[in-house]
Amino acid sequence: MNKKNISLIGFMGTGKTTIGKILAERIGYKFIDVDEYIVKTEGKPINEIFEKYGEDYFRDLETKAIKKILKEENQVISTGGGAVLREDNRKALLAGSFVVALKASPRNIYFRLKDCDDRPLLKGAHPERTISRLLHKRFRYYNQNHISVATDKLSVEEIIEAIIDEINKK
Repeated sequence: MNKKNISLIGFMGTGKTTIGKILAERIGYKFIDVDEYIVKTEGKPINEIFEKYGEDYFRDLETKAIKKILKEENQVISTGGGAVLREDNRKALLAGSFVVALKASPRNIYFRLKDCDDRPLLKGAHPERTISRLLHKRFRYYNQNHISVATDKLSVEEIIEAIIDEINKK
């Protein structure tokens, strides 16, 4: 099991970026957000890439980015919520890092994100129902990890401690 990198997977709103930044600082690793990496390398926001070129094109960029990022060491990597949909990404993450799945209930995800303007998923008539449906659809992919941490009832500090404790046990 590779602990030279730590990858955080999970649905949007589970805390990947928040936890990732603090965890990286705590253990002296560099923090990398895959979506931010793509925006920087492409010079376009994710929404524009999706609109102009489609999801498949974005997923290709995401796969290339993950493989390139994993060539480095001592990183906490925050993936996009859909990164695990591709088998290549799941295999690369599991082989090149210690994968931590952050999980939360649809209700908590909704309340964490309801005021965000950049989440098209939440603009529909029943966002909580949409979140539940997508979580159910992605369940098996988020379960391909080294450890899983439920973030619903834990503080950021407790989540980080749980991750560090689990990594030290492995």
